[in-house]
Amino acid sequence: MAGRYGFAQFFSRDKVKTFKPKKRFDPGSLKYNLHKQANASLNSGIDLREVVKLPSNEDLNDWLAVHVVDFFNRINLLYGTICEYCTEETCTTMSGGPRYEYQWCDTDSVKYKKPTALPAPKYISLLMDWVESQINDENIFPVKVGVPFPKNYLQVVKKLLTRLYRVFVHVYIHHFDTLVALGAEAHVNTCYKHFYYFVVEYSLVDKKELEPLREMTEKMCL
Repeated sequence: MAGRYGFAQFFSRDKVKTFKPKKRFDPGSLKYNLHKQANASLNSGIDLREVVKLPSNEDLNDWLAVHVVDFFNRINLLYGTICEYCTEETCTTMSGGPRYEYQWCDTDSVKYKKPTALPAPKYISLLMDWVESQINDENIFPVKVGVPFPKNYLQVVKKLLTRLYRVFVHVYIHHFDTLVALGAEAHVNTCYKHFYYFVVEYSLVDKKELEPLREMTEKMCL
């Protein structure tokens, strides 16, 4: 079967990085059908705890891949709605309040082999580019039916989702008022709950990484 992914641009602003859905699934492919099934369930109004559960007779690795791409696109959109308010002047560090700061590290790069403190928009820009590169790597996310996932696939998925979660942390803690002013609060809350239930269902993000939003999560999700 031909490749399952494509590209679609939807968002751009002057002087800021373009945030856009980087991936979509080719109609007729296995992942496209899983994607439609997941979104149909999500839009049906049923309990989000049930939505994230693996459909019967489906492969877990494919189910994880579909959601990694979907969450990547949704979080891109989420950040895109507030990115003009998240500048190197207003957000000098990638943080979630005074207790949590994230430093960027990419051992495959020349510049960021060691954890490096960066302004939030720079960190998130590098993060999105890095996630895209992982998703585009057919050695990690095979695009042909019958090609197996790599042995370290689950570890990669955990790292991808852990880093994407940090965007939620920054946006909720530093830009929540902007979300409310833009009327985006309800949509972002639904996206967050979907993400949270998914990563908890499959133990994909360590509890310590979830700690910055623990109080909010307890009120919203538990």
